[in-house]
Amino acid sequence: MSRSAAEGRAPPAPPPWWVGPATAIGAGLVRLLGTSWRIGRVGVREYDARLARGERCIFAFWHARLLPLVYTHRGRGIAVLVSRSRDGELIAGVIERLGFVTARGSSSRAGGEGILDMLEWAGKGHLLALTPDGPRGPAGQVKPGLAYLASRTGLPVVPVATAAKRAWVLSSWDRFRVPGPFARVWVAYGEPLRVPAGLDDAAARAWGARLEGAIHDLTLELARRAGESDRDRAGESG
Repeated sequence: MSRSAAEGRAPPAPPPWWVGPATAIGAGLVRLLGTSWRIGRVGVREYDARLARGERCIFAFWHARLLPLVYTHRGRGIAVLVSRSRDGELIAGVIERLGFVTARGSSSRAGGEGILDMLEWAGKGHLLALTPDGPRGPAGQVKPGLAYLASRTGLPVVPVATAAKRAWVLSSWDRFRVPGPFARVWVAYGEPLRVPAGLDDAAARAWGARLEGAIHDLTLELARRAGESDRDRAGESG
């Protein structure tokens, strides 16, 4: 069953019959793969302890590097912005089985349906997460929705990065990364950034650039720690 925030809207058309079995298999593979990883954390436990005491935030990370977070952050009821594409349907089904909730839409539009759903989840006390360069890129470039969401909710944005030297790099628009079995996988949090309320367009663009730089710098630092090559990081601008 979908766990979207859009409870008062007309229900979407039912997905094809194979989506349910496919998402069950996908969730099982994530659990199996994640169990084999050797996970190192940088700045994670300290901030997670604050979250356990009731603080909330918006996690922001590049689309290419989201897979390890699906495993490490499972079962916490985090609200994730997922596109309405067919790929998004599969991703939403997989992460819902792993204990996330979803808002369906894009981070491209500040007042778009997906961002409005995220505001609803924030009002219900959920942690939020999104890939501000998704769902179609350009890779490594923050869309307007992140600054708008942070400004409206008052929640700090926590840059997040993952890295692994041994990973499959797919030929997708973002060069999506899948750490291999038994890989050393790193997860890092950056310093929280608070976006002021009531931003005008110019201020929103400036904050978008600042957030983009924070995610880029953290990702680059962690990738170097993990021993990733420059070629592996191609396409992650900042």
